[in-house]
Amino acid sequence: MKKVQLEIAGLSYSHTQSGAYALVFNEADGTRRLPIIIGGTEAQAIAIELEGMTPSRPLTHDLFKSFAEEFQFTVEEIIIYNLIEGIFFSKLICKNKDGNSVEIDSRTSDAVAIAVRFNCPIFTYEFILSSAGIILEDQETEEGDEKEDILETESSNDLPIVIQDTPEESKMTIEELEEELNNAIENEEYEKASKLRDIINNKNSN
Repeated sequence: MKKVQLEIAGLSYSHTQSGAYALVFNEADGTRRLPIIIGGTEAQAIAIELEGMTPSRPLTHDLFKSFAEEFQFTVEEIIIYNLIEGIFFSKLICKNKDGNSVEIDSRTSDAVAIAVRFNCPIFTYEFILSSAGIILEDQETEEGDEKEDILETESSNDLPIVIQDTPEESKMTIEELEEELNNAIENEEYEKASKLRDIINNKNSN
């Protein structure tokens, strides 16, 4: 069965389910996207690693990685292998110190949170992408310009949102924003921390 590699495109609030997030994948060598609705806790666990943040205490997926390293096994890849009634099924492909491979069943959100920590590839099968994927058309722009994506779907509101600073934050200096960022991380307010990091990056690029 043909495997298709996926890349994480982003996370956004889901406008279809309260308190949930849309985890959006890009087809690595194609023009399709695969959105998967996940819970807020799992979305936070994925975002923390993608943003390079270090929580004050290890999260469950960090504990899993430490456990794996201690007992000398690694996660080689994850596969989103089935889709039944809107639910995605995934498994971890692990290898122990003797080179033996083991498959472990997992929720897709947990599998992705583990994958980003092991920096391992994410795959799905063609039949899943064909049935649940979204066709993406690329508008060509001049070099250096940001590429615009047009989704042929009514669920385009679930794409990653642009975070804008508030009037109070726009008046803050980089040093003040970085201090707020450190406080947010220390208090485990990762959604706020992610927003502040984006604001700092925007200010640095201007």
